[in-house]
Amino acid sequence: MSNHTLQAKLTLFDVTNLVVGAIIGADIYVASTFGAQYLGPLSLVAWVVAGLIAIVLALCFAQCAALLPKEGGPYAYVRAAWGPFVGFLVGWSLWLAEWISLAVFPLAFTRYLLFFLPALDGVQQSLVKALFVGFLVVTNVVGVRAAGKTNDVLTMVKLAPLLFFSGAGVLYLATHSEVVAANLQPLAPFGVDQFGVALVLIFWAYAGFEISTIPADEIQDPGTTIPRAIVLGITIITCFYLLTNVVLFGVRPWRLLATDVAPLAAATSTILSAQPAVALVGGFIVGVGALISVAGSNESGMIGTSRLGYALAVDGLFPHVFARVHPRFQTPYLAILIQAATALIASLVGDLSALIATSVFFMALTYLATCASIFVLRNKVPQPRFHLRGGVGLPVLGVACALFLIAQCSLDQLTVGGVLLGVGVIIYGRYSPRRELTELKARFLSRESVLRRAYRQENRFLAHLLRHINRRYRRIRGKAQTWAP
Repeated sequence: MSNHTLQAKLTLFDVTNLVVGAIIGADIYVASTFGAQYLGPLSLVAWVVAGLIAIVLALCFAQCAALLPKEGGPYAYVRAAWGPFVGFLVGWSLWLAEWISLAVFPLAFTRYLLFFLPALDGVQQSLVKALFVGFLVVTNVVGVRAAGKTNDVLTMVKLAPLLFFSGAGVLYLATHSEVVAANLQPLAPFGVDQFGVALVLIFWAYAGFEISTIPADEIQDPGTTIPRAIVLGITIITCFYLLTNVVLFGVRPWRLLATDVAPLAAATSTILSAQPAVALVGGFIVGVGALISVAGSNESGMIGTSRLGYALAVDGLFPHVFARVHPRFQTPYLAILIQAATALIASLVGDLSALIATSVFFMALTYLATCASIFVLRNKVPQPRFHLRGGVGLPVLGVACALFLIAQCSLDQLTVGGVLLGVGVIIYGRYSPRRELTELKARFLSRESVLRRAYRQENRFLAHLLRHINRRYRRIRGKAQTWAP
């Protein structure tokens, strides 16, 4: 850990970097199609609204981090407020949300692969999903180091296609204004009746802002830095998402975009259609970038979900098999295998939009309990580590946002959610009397372990590149100051 920059105090740039890197991933390659299906061009408004909701909820998480300096995120906050049972249900909900997200990525990967191999039948698509999940299982079981190296490579490769798409798209918009205007009409072909449904699916792209709960003692002036980083980071992401979708809707008629299995790749081919050979190459670049991005996001998600299951197991609230560590690779290999196998089954039988909406339902339950816990924690912790603005109004607004997301879920999703929550109650009743695995828990909650996980988070997606750019800039500025007369 001695060579990790997180040992130094994190600046506003560093924490903003963490927020951006935590959120942007493969989601942008998938969610745009749902907006076109339910709202048409009006979905651009939904991307802004989803960003505002994410800011409110993330600031509530920051308030919890100020009140309770404890590793564990929502599980720790809610357990401290209302006891182990409610805390477990929140941890179980978060695990379910992450697990369902794992099932989404094999589906997304296969959809983009169909852009290149449209003749794949159902059996072949199932085989692709199995190979996709198997590769990620191997990299995670072999060890965090191997998985981290895989993610580093995926991180650097998957950024280039998005920059290529955005740059080419802006030039296309500037030179084809009549086409763009026609594609954006009518603005609301379906009205606003399905706005909430589309918002739930789009909000999935913003998941990950919980990074605001990283150890505050690693941040310079956390009371000011954390909220500024959250607002700045999510604003950057919202602008990035808006730019991508403006290009998509300006380039592709929304009727075609609603049926695209690989929207960004298809739009790239349209942008470069004046040169067929170039269009083929451009579509290939963005399509491959999407495949790599999806693989990278699922690889990171598999790491995080297995560690969450591990954390619940060492607390005595999950089957101990989730805490079993491989004797050679020192990874929770059985947790990885269990979550991968079940996620693969869900990807084979589940629908992409239904899985995403169900994942958001469980996320919203977690957000609801976290925001509500602020009212209890304020009475239990009269002197927080640092003060954040917002008062009582912020958690009230956070609770309202979470309830709104839950209310937009369909009856089927609510039913599935209720059944899975019931399974959680059974698991709690079976394992709650067990003792904590104290030695493993101490190791998991150690400062070094916490910083290692935060450092790993910093290496995700745009964060990896931004960190190196900032480091290079500081070196150049330092040299310039040294040579200044």
